[in-house]
Amino acid sequence: MDIVLDDAEVRILGCLIEKELATPEYYPLTLNSLMNACNQKSNRSPIVSFDEAVVSQGLESLHEKGLSRKTLTAGSRVTKYLHTILERFDLSKQEISILCELMLRGPQTLGEIRTHAERMSPFESLEEVEKNLKTLVDYDPALVIKLPKEPGRKECRHMHLFSGIPSQVLTEVSNGPAAPQVTIQERLIGLEEETLRLKNELNDLKQAFAEFKAQF
Repeated sequence: MDIVLDDAEVRILGCLIEKELATPEYYPLTLNSLMNACNQKSNRSPIVSFDEAVVSQGLESLHEKGLSRKTLTAGSRVTKYLHTILERFDLSKQEISILCELMLRGPQTLGEIRTHAERMSPFESLEEVEKNLKTLVDYDPALVIKLPKEPGRKECRHMHLFSGIPSQVLTEVSNGPAAPQVTIQERLIGLEEETLRLKNELNDLKQAFAEFKAQF
C-alpha cells in the first residue's frame, strides 16, 4: 500500500470513523472532541494521552494523504474534522467498521471483531465477519492481513495494513516457516506404522511360500 500511517494517525483516523458510525449526531468532530476520543479509556488499545499538538499534526498529515479534511457545519463557527477514507477506498459499512476496530484495538480474532464492531455494524455470524475480512485481505492493495497463529492461541488474528506489513510476517516470509515439532512426530509415527506393515507383509509371504512348498 502506498499509504503508511504512524500510530497517532491510525488512532485519529479510527476515531473519526468510529464517531461517524456509532454517534453520527456528534460527527464531524471538533479538535477537542477528537482529542478526547483518541484518549478514551474504553474501546481503545493501547491507552494514549495525546495533546492538541499531536492531534493537529496527525490531522494535517492525514489531510496530505487524502484521508481527512476540515469542514464547517451549519450554525457553528468552530472548525470540525471528518475522515475521507471512502473517497480513497470503496468499502461497505461492515468492511469499514472492521477496519475501524482494528485501528482502535489492534489485531483481533473473528469473535473479537464481531463483538467489538457490533456497535457500529452488526454481523449475523462469524462467517459473515470472515467473508468481509476476506474482501479486505483480497483488496487491491490489501488492507488487512491474517497473522500467523501464535503459540498458546487457538485462533489466528487479523490486523490492518495502514501501518505497513508487520515485521514478524516479513521475517517469516524471508526465513520460511519452521517445521512444527508435531509434524516431525507424525512423520516418525508414520514411518513406524509403515515399517510394521512391511514386516507383516513379509511374514505373510513367508507363510504362503512355506505352505506352497509343503505341497511338493
